[in-house]
Amino acid sequence: MPEILDQARDQVLHDGVGLDETGVLAVLNLPDEHLSATLQLAHDVRMRWCGPEVEVEGIVSLKTGGCPEDCHFCSQSGLFTSPVRSVWLDIPSLVQAAKQTAATGATEFCIVAAVRGPDARLMRQMREGVAAIRAEVDIQVAASLGMLTQEQVDELVEMGVHRYNHNLETCRSYFPNVVTTHSWEERWETLRMVRESGMEVCCGGILGLGETVEQRAEFAAQLAELDPHEVPLNFLNPRPGTPLGDRPVVEGRDALRAIAAFRLAMPRTILRYAGGREITLGDLGTRDGLLGGINAVIVGNYLTTLGRPATDDLALLDELKMPVKALSATL
Repeated sequence: MPEILDQARDQVLHDGVGLDETGVLAVLNLPDEHLSATLQLAHDVRMRWCGPEVEVEGIVSLKTGGCPEDCHFCSQSGLFTSPVRSVWLDIPSLVQAAKQTAATGATEFCIVAAVRGPDARLMRQMREGVAAIRAEVDIQVAASLGMLTQEQVDELVEMGVHRYNHNLETCRSYFPNVVTTHSWEERWETLRMVRESGMEVCCGGILGLGETVEQRAEFAAQLAELDPHEVPLNFLNPRPGTPLGDRPVVEGRDALRAIAAFRLAMPRTILRYAGGREITLGDLGTRDGLLGGINAVIVGNYLTTLGRPATDDLALLDELKMPVKALSATL
C-alpha cells in the first residue's frame, strides 16, 4: 500500500481531516495499479462521513447563450463561433421542467443563466419563476446566475433560493488561461457573500482545461479552503467553435483518480457528477466513480450537452443499493 494511502486512511477515513495540496498531488500521481485501492478508500470515506444517500438534481437554463464573458470552454459565450444562440425560457416552461425533474425523484432543481451577472430583468424572471415553482412543485430551488452584488444575494435569499452555484472552474494560477473578461478573485467574492448570507455554496469546476496535475491538486486545495456544501465535478466536453474545442477528452483513469483525490481532500462534501462524465467515463466508469467517492448526480441533459437518461442513472443507483436522498423536510 503506498504511503499516501496509509496516511489518507488514518487522517481522512478515521479522523475526517482532508488531505492538503501535497497529499492530493501524491494521490493524483499514483500509478494505475493502485487505482482500485484508491477508489475503495475514497468510497469508504464517503460512506463514513456522508453516508450512502445520493442527491439527485436536474438543471435548466433560464437564459441560454449570448453571454458577454469569454470562458474558453463555454459554447454560450457570445464571443465565439459556437452554434448556441441567446434564448429565454418562459415561466410555464420553467415550472414544467421543475415538474419533470421532480418526477425523476430529484430533490434539487437549479435555474441557470448564461450571464456575467443578473440584471433587473433576470432578477424579475427569477422572482416570478421561483414563486411559480414553489407554488406547484415540491422541490428545492437552486440558482446559478454568475457574479452577484450583495443586494442580489439578499434578494435570492428572500425568494427562497437555498443553494447558489458559482464555479471557480479551475485553480487560481491557471484561471487567466481560461477566462480573461473577469478574475478568479471576483468569483471568490461572490462565493464569500453567498456563504455569509446563509445560502448553501455550490462550487466546483472543470478538469481537462489544459491544467497540469499540480494545478489540479492546487484546485482541490482551494476548494477545500472554501469548504462548499457541494462540489460539481465536470470533465471537459470540447465544444466546437470555442478556444478549447480541440482539446482531448480526459482519460478515464485520470478522471477516476481525480474523483478519489477530491473526495480525500473534502471528506464531508457533496461531490457531484456533472458535465462530461458520459464521454470521459462511459457506463462502467460512471459506476466506478459512484463506488469511488461520488455521492450526487445531475440527471438528464446539461445546459448545452446531452447527458444519460435519468432512468439509467436511477437504475444504477438502485443496483448499487444507494438510496436517493429524500427531499428536506424543512422546505
